[in-house]
Amino acid sequence: MAFRPLLQQRAVVPAMAAAVTTAILFSPRILHAEEPLDPFLNRKPIYDDVPLDTTTPTSSKPAPSTPSASPSSYRPTPTDRLAVHIGHARLAAYSQVTNAENLVNNALTETLRLEHSFTRTVRSLAPPKESGEKVLPGGLYVLVATMAGSIITRNRNILLRATVPAAIGLGAAYAVLPITTRNVGDLLWTYEKRYPVLADTHLRTKARVTQFLETGKAHSMASLGMLQDKVGDTRERLEDWVRKGR
Repeated sequence: MAFRPLLQQRAVVPAMAAAVTTAILFSPRILHAEEPLDPFLNRKPIYDDVPLDTTTPTSSKPAPSTPSASPSSYRPTPTDRLAVHIGHARLAAYSQVTNAENLVNNALTETLRLEHSFTRTVRSLAPPKESGEKVLPGGLYVLVATMAGSIITRNRNILLRATVPAAIGLGAAYAVLPITTRNVGDLLWTYEKRYPVLADTHLRTKARVTQFLETGKAHSMASLGMLQDKVGDTRERLEDWVRKGR
């Protein structure tokens, strides 16, 4: 009786092994290495003429279909054309505004440059403070001298009426405002050098006036010497006459 359970156990083990083996043989789905294809995937699509390749794994995605229309055959819409025209108009307007701004800036720069140049020129003409020369009364004196020259030559010919007032005014300017007159002459000379013909004429006129003044000075000195000699002779004669009268 003691060996009866043991015999029953030995009989159960082969039965279980036979049952497991039978289950493995009749159930290949459990031990299959790959998942079987879905029967619905093996069906041929309605709108596809290419035969279905059953050997391709189901995990791979189909390639995207290329568009039927090429990019070169694209035609812009009216909105696109309007946008292009608006872009050209904006660029043209921006260019015009930029040009106008540049013109205004250049005009302001030129105006400021001229203003600084004029101010600097006027300052360079003024005499220094230590010279004691005053422009306001001196200029009035020069103006009065020029008007007096024009009054003197009022009934003379046109040559005298044009030259004598200018000569008298220039002489008064050199006498009353020598530094300012010299500065004005230097400024005029810088402008005259830009035109060779005018500069040459100025030099020739200056040389003639200088020669005339030197000649006049020489004649005046000679006349003064002769006058002094005459005065000396007259004085000696008077002294002799006085001695003889005593």
